[in-house]
Amino acid sequence: MRRGVDLRGATVVVTGASSGIGRAAAQRFAEKGADVVLAARGGPSLDEAAAECRSAGVQAVAVPTDVADSDAVEQLARRAVEQFDRIDVWVNAAAVMAYGAIGEVPVEAQRRIMEVNLLGTMQGARAALPVLRRQGRGVIINLASLYARMTSPYVSAYATSKFGILGFSEVLRQELKSDRGIHVCVVLPGSIDTPIFRHAANYTGREIKPVPPVSSPTRAARAVVRCAEHPRREVTVGQLHHVASWGHGLLPRTYSELAPLAMRLVALGKEPASHDDGNLFTPQPDLDGVRGGWRNRLARAAVGAGGVAAAAGIAGAVRRAGDR
Repeated sequence: MRRGVDLRGATVVVTGASSGIGRAAAQRFAEKGADVVLAARGGPSLDEAAAECRSAGVQAVAVPTDVADSDAVEQLARRAVEQFDRIDVWVNAAAVMAYGAIGEVPVEAQRRIMEVNLLGTMQGARAALPVLRRQGRGVIINLASLYARMTSPYVSAYATSKFGILGFSEVLRQELKSDRGIHVCVVLPGSIDTPIFRHAANYTGREIKPVPPVSSPTRAARAVVRCAEHPRREVTVGQLHHVASWGHGLLPRTYSELAPLAMRLVALGKEPASHDDGNLFTPQPDLDGVRGGWRNRLARAAVGAGGVAAAAGIAGAVRRAGDR
């Protein structure tokens, strides 16, 4: 197993640190003894996240940052070096999301998702690299999604951005081939119980919710921290969704037939909902936190998701038998 960073006394930068996996990871790094530099678009939730980290006995600095702004990301890196004289780990966890068919989601919303999720990740790595190269070591951890391995309708920009993060990470590893001490890791979570589904823009006309089963953000945070300590190219979080991603690769036609059904049955609720930009353009600090409160609500829905998965397996077997 490759050796990464000894986190006690290390400096870790986390974007998207005011909520969800980013916030949970920041707390976990602090518990491991790392000083943390937390970035998000600001507001009281970012300050609260920093206070939570300080309660672990480490230093924590909150730096309001919109990762879609390349100058702001460069300033974030400079602030980390000014404060701690180094960067050992950089975690790109900032993300926004929208639900809606391609013709329903406004172009400016699609552009914003790509700027935050994909370009924000690229800009984070670009800002961190000069520092890591000067040190001769460090770890970049990019938060993608199992949507980087599979698809579903109504999340086109989000899925595209996550496919892009996976591709960018592979290219970055190739470019860093001679920099043996610098590692690039990708974490691919399935559905995680975070506020992102409440933050998400919604242009479907129906309430939205994550596809079960929903994993704990603590579990995702542990995966992020393990990558810092013991770098791996890719780590998945959420086994059932991982199986579904294999189905996408092995039986693409069957998967494409069943994915719209699964989304309509499980991810789109029965209650009507007005069109809403969510937190795409304006932060929603009142909804920020580590957890989104989905796990108990969706326990029964997981049975439905299991039924869809079983149907996929049966349909795939039938199709293979027919193709022989």
